[in-house]
Order: sequence, then C-alpha cells, then structure tokens
Amino acid sequence: MGTHDVAEMLGWTETQVRSYARSGLVSPTRGLRGEYRFSFQDIIVLSTAKRLLQARVPPRHVRSALLKLRMQLPRGRSLSAVRIAVEGSQVVARDEDTVWHPDSGQVQFDFAASDCETMVAPIARRTVDEACSVGSDLSADDWYVSAVELESVAPREAKRAYESALELDPEHADAHVNLGRLLHAEGRPAEAARHYEQALESQPEHATAAFDLGVALEDLDRPSDAIRAYERAIRCDPQCADAHYNLSALYEKAGKPAAALQHLASYRRIVGTID
Repeated sequence: MGTHDVAEMLGWTETQVRSYARSGLVSPTRGLRGEYRFSFQDIIVLSTAKRLLQARVPPRHVRSALLKLRMQLPRGRSLSAVRIAVEGSQVVARDEDTVWHPDSGQVQFDFAASDCETMVAPIARRTVDEACSVGSDLSADDWYVSAVELESVAPREAKRAYESALELDPEHADAHVNLGRLLHAEGRPAEAARHYEQALESQPEHATAAFDLGVALEDLDRPSDAIRAYERAIRCDPQCADAHYNLSALYEKAGKPAAALQHLASYRRIVGTID
C-alpha cells in the first residue's frame, strides 16, 4: 500500500506518513520507483500511533514507546496482539497475561490495536482483487508474505493469497500450513488435514505441519492417526510441548497410562524451562 493510500486512510498528510517511515517506527519496502510500500502490519503500528496522538500523548513519547514496544515483543509477535493504554504518566502494554511500560504518557486512554481492522480490511480486499483480476508479477513468496499480513484484517483475502502462492509453487509448505489453519478455523478439518499432509510431503521435517495435522485428525475423530502425527511432530522438534500434552491426553484415553505420564512429564519439563 502506497503513502497516499495510508495517508488517506489515517487522515494524515503524506509528509506525516513519510516522517514515521523515516523514524524507523515502521519498515516499509521500496517500490520500483523508490516509493514507500507499507505492509498491513505497518498500518497497524501507524494506526496505534494515531490513536495515541488523539489521546494527546506527545509525539516524541508516541515514537519512543512504540519503538521500544516493537523491540520488546517476541519474534513473530504482532502489535495487533497487544493492547496499548495510557494510564497516568505511563504508556502501558498488555497481552494475555503480562503488563509492562514501554514508555511514558500523560492521559487515561485504552484501545485495542486490532480496532484498525475495520479501516484496513476494505483496502486489503481491493488490493487483492486488483492483483487477482489484472494478473501480477508477484512470486509465490510475495503472495505468501502478503497473505500473512492479511490474516488478521481480511482472512478471506488471505486465503486467496495463499492459494495464489500455491498455484505458483504447489510445494510451498508454509503456505499449505497457513491455508490449512484458516480452513480449520472455518470448521473444515478434512480440507485442513489435506494441506498439512501436502506440507509434510514437501517438507517432511515440518514440525508445525505435523502438529496441526494431529489437531485436525483429533477433530476428525481419528485418534490413532492423531497420535502418529503428534509423535512425528516430536521427532521433528522434541521441544514441541503442546504435542507432548495432546499425546498425554490421547494415551490416557487409549488406556496407556505409562505413555500418558511420560508425555505429561515431558510437557512439564519443557514448559518449566520457558521463561
């Protein structure tokens, strides 16, 4: 998405958008003519900044707090998964079970960063529609990256993007896994399982594909097959705590208490080593 579209969506000037890009708060790519191209995660960050500014948080505090927050989030964790609040003199970040202060602010204010989905989704849909209708020179990896960014704001368009990636590269394991998850979330575990299986055909050591396959097979009431999938996930990644936990439950139901206790112990050991 270009600077003009982002500025129009946020009600900013293009100069303001470029200023935040130069500050390092977001990391847009460059187009063929050197223009900024903003991802949907960039837009989530900019939307969060806008809402803090509307709460009369000083601009330098906004930039400082969000820059620090981005560095504090675990790899792969999106700002859309965090709630930002301004309490007293502190900007506060909250996730499911943690509260911390990336920087300071001055007013009482609370909002979900994911609220910007309603603004982003129409543009996301238009972008994908245009790319699909006129054709594009996007690679399978380009479609995959776009799909990842679309998931939180426009899951239907994310599915289409993953499908486009797979049309270009039917062996793109990660695209199979993520498309499978979207189908699974829609209550279509059989279709999801087929994508997880295709991912494993392309990349036999893909622990996530094996684990997700196990979950789908459980939902399909195929416990024996699910056990084999979880065991495969553990062979690929012995630290896959959730696979140990699910195996423990399945072995208990299967009347194998020794195996159930073994996997439960492994789960507790792994979880106990995670900070």
